[in-house]
Amino acid sequence: QVQLVESGGGLVQPGGSLRLSCAASGSIFSISTMGWYRHAPGKPRELVARMPSGGSTYYADSVKGRFTVSRDNAKNTVYLQMNNLNPEDTAVYYCNADIRTHWVINDERAYWGQGTQVTVSS
Repeated sequence: QVQLVESGGGLVQPGGSLRLSCAASGSIFSISTMGWYRHAPGKPRELVARMPSGGSTYYADSVKGRFTVSRDNAKNTVYLQMNNLNPEDTAVYYCNADIRTHWVINDERAYWGQGTQVTVSS
């Protein structure tokens, strides 16, 4: 079984910073892409940032220059550093990872964390 556990959400004032973490655990053979989505009330789910194991990192236009995604492959962990937060960043943030569990069969699929609330308000 594979689990993704997020941490680091909370309440922050506009202009503030937060750092989200997401650790994958369980029966993991390999992880390709790791990233973050967010879902705000009344809006569709949005891809925030995505970091493949090799290749270019993707950022949504709304967070470019403010958010930075990084990963520690030894710890199967992905981070999202969020700076200069504004109320429009308020949402539940979900970690996502494409994980393969079997060393013979390529069973790679997307796994999701439980979500962590980020609220930006004065």
